[in-house]
Amino acid sequence: MQFPSRAYLAIATLIFGAANAVTRQLHTLGAQHLVEGRNPISFCNSLFVGNLCALIVLILIYHRELNAQRLKRITWKDWMALTIVALLGGALAPALIFSGLELTAVNNVVLIGRIEPPIALALSVWLLRAKVNIWVVAGAIAAFMGAALTVLLQQVGFSLGKGELAIAIAALALAVSAIISKVQLSRIPLGIFSVFRMLVGTLVFFCVVLKLYGVEHFMDVFSPFLWQWMLVYSAVIVVGGQLAWFMGLRKSTASEVSLANSFNPIAGILGAYFILGEVPNMAQYIGGSLILLGIVLGQIGISRMSDRAATRMPVAIAMDMEVGFKGV
Repeated sequence: MQFPSRAYLAIATLIFGAANAVTRQLHTLGAQHLVEGRNPISFCNSLFVGNLCALIVLILIYHRELNAQRLKRITWKDWMALTIVALLGGALAPALIFSGLELTAVNNVVLIGRIEPPIALALSVWLLRAKVNIWVVAGAIAAFMGAALTVLLQQVGFSLGKGELAIAIAALALAVSAIISKVQLSRIPLGIFSVFRMLVGTLVFFCVVLKLYGVEHFMDVFSPFLWQWMLVYSAVIVVGGQLAWFMGLRKSTASEVSLANSFNPIAGILGAYFILGEVPNMAQYIGGSLILLGIVLGQIGISRMSDRAATRMPVAIAMDMEVGFKGV
């Protein structure tokens, strides 16, 4: 009996939804096992070592795709696009999300991150002349307003916290990355896409941290305690989630993928509750309700689109169709 594609999408959504809470929990675990007064599982260390572990696993999985023949087929324009996507989606966005996790509640990270789909939709309409119906537009507006209210109702006056701002910029970076992928990278093999993005993102993050903070910032990067947890984290959250996602994509339509994405904030909030015991506050309930309304309206709009909109997507651009934090 073949495992249904929707089940793979559901598993991936649950894994990605739990990523924020798991990251925060690992940071707390590190604080309970200090090394000379330092947290070995700092957000900086966990991002760098987690990416390294994920890169190793991805190379083992996709090593057959990483051959000279396939690499030669990629044009210089594709390499440029791949590099930009890697910088935005593989380095900038994860670094900002990890910063946001250090400064604000996980539920805020989940809900504010939902501005990514409306931004991507607006960019698609503006730059790609994508055709959308009124239901999709209404859903995007409702989701954006929900994310905005989540922030504004928790702030004094109209100030924006550093954590919330970091998540908002990360969502913008991911949206731009997704648009570039759709335009330029539809023919790139999945293995090359995944490994290159992870490699460039890891190297750029490492170099930037060295420049800003010096080599002592990675003083605990070889801690066995850090590596044992990052290996598990990377295998389950990063690689396991992505593999389940792409297994589901093989026989799924755009509407099915969109529906799976829609459950991401619910999975994220449930993950924060069950893993961290974090209960949503009133502002998060109000903003989350609007976001859910936007999701429902968006699904109605997608269901009413033409058959063309329900076709299967090129595998290579699927990496940037997962909404929200994916552990990388």
